[in-house]
Amino acid sequence: MARWWPIPLFLGAALLVAALDTDAGLRTWWELRASLRRADAERDALRQEVATLRAAAEALDSDPFAIERAIRERLRFAKPDETLVRFSEPEGASPRFP
Repeated sequence: MARWWPIPLFLGAALLVAALDTDAGLRTWWELRASLRRADAERDALRQEVATLRAAAEALDSDPFAIERAIRERLRFAKPDETLVRFSEPEGASPRFP
């Protein structure tokens, strides 16, 4: 049994080096996994945004009321018999349509 004592010592030392190595150790692996999770979340958000924009584009292609609404919102137009009410935006807020 005395011949096997270096093996756990060697394994423990290897784990310690792997945990503390900043170039290629466990810390780097954890950081890469966290980066991958963030990238996956960003990709999912962008896919959702693309789906929303595609739906809006399809509505603009097929629905005349959607076209009118988009023009009126973007250019802030009103029909001759309508009253246009504009609300000021809170300080620091970005407008929906620049």
